[in-house]
Amino acid sequence: MATDPWGLRTQIGAPAAEVRAHGTRELWPWLKAQPMLQVWSISIAVFTALAVALAVSDYLSEAPMGLSNRFASLLALQLSDNLPYIPMTPVAYAVALRYPLQRERWGQRALLLLAVGIAFTASHVLLRGFTPYTLWNPQLKHWERAITVSWAHGLQVQWSVLTRCFISNALIDLTFVYLSIALVGHAVAYHHSFRQGELRKSQLESQLARARLEALRSQLQPHFLFNTLNSISSLMMTDTRAADRMMTLLSDLLRKSLASDASQLVSLAEELLFVDTYLAIETIRFEERLQVVRDIPAETLDAQVPYLLLQPLIENAVRHGVARITSVGRIRIAARRTAQGLELCIADNGPGIPATGATRRGGLGLRMTEERLRNLYGDAYSLQIRESAEGGADVRLLIPLTAPLAYSAPAEA
Repeated sequence: MATDPWGLRTQIGAPAAEVRAHGTRELWPWLKAQPMLQVWSISIAVFTALAVALAVSDYLSEAPMGLSNRFASLLALQLSDNLPYIPMTPVAYAVALRYPLQRERWGQRALLLLAVGIAFTASHVLLRGFTPYTLWNPQLKHWERAITVSWAHGLQVQWSVLTRCFISNALIDLTFVYLSIALVGHAVAYHHSFRQGELRKSQLESQLARARLEALRSQLQPHFLFNTLNSISSLMMTDTRAADRMMTLLSDLLRKSLASDASQLVSLAEELLFVDTYLAIETIRFEERLQVVRDIPAETLDAQVPYLLLQPLIENAVRHGVARITSVGRIRIAARRTAQGLELCIADNGPGIPATGATRRGGLGLRMTEERLRNLYGDAYSLQIRESAEGGADVRLLIPLTAPLAYSAPAEA
C-alpha cells in the first residue's frame, strides 16, 4: 500500500459523520473561551426589557377601562414572571451550543434538550414561587405565593400551587422561551461548524495541491537528471575531458536542486542561476553550436516563479530546436513585467513547429510544467507555443506576480 506522508488519506476519506463530530468537539473549547458574562448581560437586558414592555402594554390597555391597577403593581407582576428566566438562560444556551441536534444522534440529543427544557420550566416555576405572584386564584380573585420563608415558621411550600403553576406555565416556557433560546444556540453552533468546515476544506484543498506539486516536482527532477546523464554517456566515448567537466557541472546542479528541496517558489534570479548551470552542461555538449541570449530586466529578478519552471522549457528548445539543425542554434530567454503579471519567453531558431501541431514539440517535462502551473495558479496563467520570428518555436508564459493560492499560508482558525 502506498504511503501517505501528508496524512491526507485519513482526512479526505473521512466519513461526513466523523467530520461533523470533529467540528462539534472543536466547538466546546471555543464556547469555554467565550465570555459568559455577555450571555448573562444579554439575558438580564432582554427579560427586563420584556417585563417593562408588557407592564406598559397592560397599563395602557387597562387605563381606558378605568381599572385601578397601578403601574408599579403591573411592573412587579411582570418582573416576577420574566426575571426567573435569567438564571437558566445561560445554561440552556450552553447546552444547545454544546449538543446541537445532529442526524446521527438526533434521538439522544432531542431527549437531552427536552430534559433541559423541563428543568428550565421547573426552575422558572420554583423561583417564581418565592414571589407574591406565583399563581392567580380565580375563585379567591388574588395571587397566591407558593413558597414562604419566615423566622417563625421556616420554609413553607404549597406543592399544589407549584404543581398548578408548572402545568399552566409548561407550554409557554417550553415552546416560546426555551425554544427561542435553544434556536439561538443552534444557530450559533451551526454557524461555527460551517465556518470550521469551510476552513478545513480550504486547508485540505491547499494540502492536496501541495501534495500534487511535490509529486510533480519529484518526477521533474529525475527527468532532467536522466537526460543529462544520457548526454554525459554520449560524450564518454568521444571526449572524456568534456564528459568529466559535465559531471562536475551536474554535481553542482544536483547540489542546487537539493538545497531548494523545500521550496516550490523561488525568485527569478535563483531560477536563472539553476538554468545557467544547466546551459553550461549543454554548451559542453554542443560547443560553438549553442548560443544563449538573455533579455532579463533587473526589475524582474525578484519576481517569484515556480522552481524548475524554465529548465524544462529550455530543455525542450534544445532538444527540439538546437539539436535538429546543423547551423548555430540560438536560445533567447526574456522576461518582462506587464499589467497582467510576469511574462517569460523561451525562443529558439530550430526547425519550428511540425505541421501536426504544437503538442508534438512538447515532452514530459513540458506537460508536467503545465500541470504544475495549473495546480498553482488555476486559470490565472497562460502557456502558448507558437512559431518564432527566427523560424523556430516561441514559448510564452504569463504568471501572476502575487503568490499562488495553492501555496499561500493556511488561514488561522
